[in-house]
Amino acid sequence: MATGMTISRIAERTGVGVETIRFYERRGLIKQPVRPRNNGYRFYDDEVVERIRFIRQAQELGFSLREIAELLALRADPAADCSNVRMQAMSKREEVERKIAHLQHIRGALDVVIATCPGGGALRARTIIDALTGRPATKVSKSSGEKGRQNRTMKGRNMKTAIFKIGGMHCDGCARTIEALVSTEPGVHKAAVSFKTQEARILFDPQVGTEDQLAAAIRTAGYSVAN
Repeated sequence: MATGMTISRIAERTGVGVETIRFYERRGLIKQPVRPRNNGYRFYDDEVVERIRFIRQAQELGFSLREIAELLALRADPAADCSNVRMQAMSKREEVERKIAHLQHIRGALDVVIATCPGGGALRARTIIDALTGRPATKVSKSSGEKGRQNRTMKGRNMKTAIFKIGGMHCDGCARTIEALVSTEPGVHKAAVSFKTQEARILFDPQVGTEDQLAAAIRTAGYSVAN
């Protein structure tokens, strides 16, 4: 009696469609079992389940089917030369590191978009394309001449430091989000937010902005503020 699972059972266990499994077979990502002589069902083993799950997870991480095939080819093969496998693994690791760096760049851009577009009021923010390409944000960026004039003006004014206790931060990413958000407020010269101490220290020009405005900006992002 044949042992194993039918293609419909494999589809059920892996959460993919039967046609997807057949597509993977055509691409050589999984091996199609030999059909029995009596023209009965083909049966798959447990290894196919794990292989399909790996393929799906790799696709979710952004790997192409060609790249996934290369990753699968790195499995131990008694006939393979160890040095060749090692070189393939090192090359693939470099690709993974490049993907990680790119994803970190996207995450940073998303932090900026989240911070400068808090979800209410007028749109003061840059778009995700602006953030990813490094283009200056609308209404926020200043030319070098304007920055110079602003710095000279600040030297002649009495700057003030506002210290707030922040509630609702869950990680360092929250702190970076608040820093980016507050930095876009009028009159703010510098902002430092610590997740560890749950505190924000903001240097600003009291002739341009107020502590209440800074606190309100933080609250619009969903955090609580106390002086």
